[in-house]
Amino acid sequence: MIRLIDAPEFQRLRRIKQLGLGFYTYQGAEHSRFTHSLGAWHLITRILDRLTDSYSIRAEDRAAVRAAALLHDVGHAPFSHAMEKILNVHHEQLTIRAVTSEETELHKVLTSHSAELPGRVAKVIEGTFKPSALAQLVSSQLDVDRMDYLLRDSLMTGAKYGLYDLEWIINALQIDEAADRIYVAARGVFAVEEYLQARYYMFRQVYFHRTLRSAEAVLRAALQRALELARSGQEVWSAPDASFKKVLQRASLTISEHFEIDDSDVIFHLKQWQRASDPILSDLSQRFVGRRLFKAIDLDMPIEERGDFLNRARTIVAQAGFAPEYYFIEDRASDVPYYGYYTAEGEEPRKRIYVEDGYARPQIREISDVSEAVRGLGRGYELHRVCFPAEVKEPIYRLYHGEGRARHTSASRN
Repeated sequence: MIRLIDAPEFQRLRRIKQLGLGFYTYQGAEHSRFTHSLGAWHLITRILDRLTDSYSIRAEDRAAVRAAALLHDVGHAPFSHAMEKILNVHHEQLTIRAVTSEETELHKVLTSHSAELPGRVAKVIEGTFKPSALAQLVSSQLDVDRMDYLLRDSLMTGAKYGLYDLEWIINALQIDEAADRIYVAARGVFAVEEYLQARYYMFRQVYFHRTLRSAEAVLRAALQRALELARSGQEVWSAPDASFKKVLQRASLTISEHFEIDDSDVIFHLKQWQRASDPILSDLSQRFVGRRLFKAIDLDMPIEERGDFLNRARTIVAQAGFAPEYYFIEDRASDVPYYGYYTAEGEEPRKRIYVEDGYARPQIREISDVSEAVRGLGRGYELHRVCFPAEVKEPIYRLYHGEGRARHTSASRN
C-alpha cells in the first residue's frame, strides 16, 4: 500500500483539487484528491477490520478492496469533475486503465503483489467483483468514498451540512451473506438517514453553490473557445511538447499522457491565454484568473415560461456584444456527476442501501421502504439556472423580475 501511495500516478492527486473550483467560494477548500483517497483507504481498513470479527474475509479479497478504495480517484481529470465533459473522459474508466495498463507504476506495484491483483481491483471499481458485498463498500450509495468526502468537504468549507454519525454507521454495517450484499443493522438506521440528509444538503448548499458553478461555467467556456479555435485551424498557445497540446488538438492521449495533466497545467495555459489575440479567449481567461465570474439566477418560474425568458435573456447578452454560446450558460443539477440525492428508483440492486427493519422479527429491506425521511429526499430537487456576465446583470434582472410581477398580477386577477 505504501508503494501504491508513492507511485507517481497517485502522487499526482496532490495536484487535483477535491472540490474542483470550490476554493473560489470557500477559501478553505484547498484540499486534494490525495487526502480524500487516503481517507477512503483508512475507512475501508477500519470497516474490514470490524467485519472480520464476524465474517470470513479472504486475504486476497481484502487486498483488492483496500487497493481499490485507495485508488478509486486516480483517473480524475484536472479540477475533478469540472473538466470531464470537456476532455470527454470518465474518471472511473481512466482509473481502470491506470491499474490494468503496463505503462503505469501502479500496475507494476499491484502485479508485484499478485498477477491477478490489477484485474481484481479493476473489477471492484467497475462493479463486477465477487463477493459483491465487499465491492459495495467501495462503490455504492453507502460507500467509503461518500463517507469520507462528506465529512472532509464539510470540514474544509466550514459548512456544517455534511456532518453525520460515521462511527455509528461503521458499527452497524453487516454482510447479508445469502444475498451477497452490505446492509445496516436496525440500530444504525437513523445514522443512515442522517448521512443521506447530509448528502442532500451538501449538494444543495455546497456542490450546487452559484459561485462555484459559475466558476466552472467560465472555465468550461474558455476551454471550449480554445478547442473551437484549434479545431478551425487558428493558433492557440500551448506549452511545447506538453500533453495539453494534444488535448487542444483533440488527439487521443495515452494513459501516461493523461497523468501528465493536472490542475496546474490548466491554470498555466489560462494565464497565458489572457494575452491571446482572440478577444473571447482572452476575456474568458482573464475573468477566470481574476475571479470575475458570471452572475447566476435560478429559474424558479413555471416550466412553460422558461423558454421565452431564456430566449429574451440570450438576446440581451448578444446585443451587449457577448457571444451567447460562451457567455450565456444553462446549468442543471443533472449536469453534476454523482447527483446527490438518494433514490432507489433506477438504481441497480447492488447500488441500493439496505437496512434491517425491526428487532423482534427483522427483515432486510431497501431503506426508502422503511424510512419516511428517505422517501422525502427521493422527491429530489430541481436545479435550473443561467450564468451570464455581470455587465448584463441589470437588464436580465429587470427582465426576470418583470416576468415575476406579470405572473403575480395575472394570478391575482384570476
